[in-house]
Amino acid sequence: MPRLFTGLEIPDDVSFALSLKRGGLGHSRWIDPINYHITLRYIGDVDIQMGNAVANCLDKFHLEPPFKVTINHLGVFGGSRPRALYAGLQPCAALDNLQSAHERALHKLGLPSDGRKYTPHVTLARLKGVSAKDVALHIEQAGAFVSLCFTIDQFALYSAKDSVGGGPYVVEERYDLAG
Repeated sequence: MPRLFTGLEIPDDVSFALSLKRGGLGHSRWIDPINYHITLRYIGDVDIQMGNAVANCLDKFHLEPPFKVTINHLGVFGGSRPRALYAGLQPCAALDNLQSAHERALHKLGLPSDGRKYTPHVTLARLKGVSAKDVALHIEQAGAFVSLCFTIDQFALYSAKDSVGGGPYVVEERYDLAG
């Protein structure tokens, strides 16, 4: 059974800039820059029939034209028990619309909703045994965050190997945005 999700690829120059934030934070697992992405919709483990239905559904998407996104800060999921360090995105209506369209289309296929509020981000590290204070210090020492802006002109259907998270991920198919 493949594990699938839809997402946005990160350009090489942006991945390189984000990789400069790596290091420290104890025994945390840093994501390889080649696996950086922005998840649109986690689908999960599905059988081949559902995987084909997902791919066919995405093929029929009628979307908005390409748009720009900006990565502009570091953040952490987990609050007082941090579990992931991420690079966050500036709010973007076009990105929110694309994610909502994925949610609606995949829900029509019978896939359950994620249930969490969508927070677009690029995961940089899975944190292990790191205090909130250590993460705050790391973010402070990472220096000023120079905004990274790039154009989104397609999205991808990814598969993931059964693992703890963080890759490796494989782009199964790319879908161009209209425009």
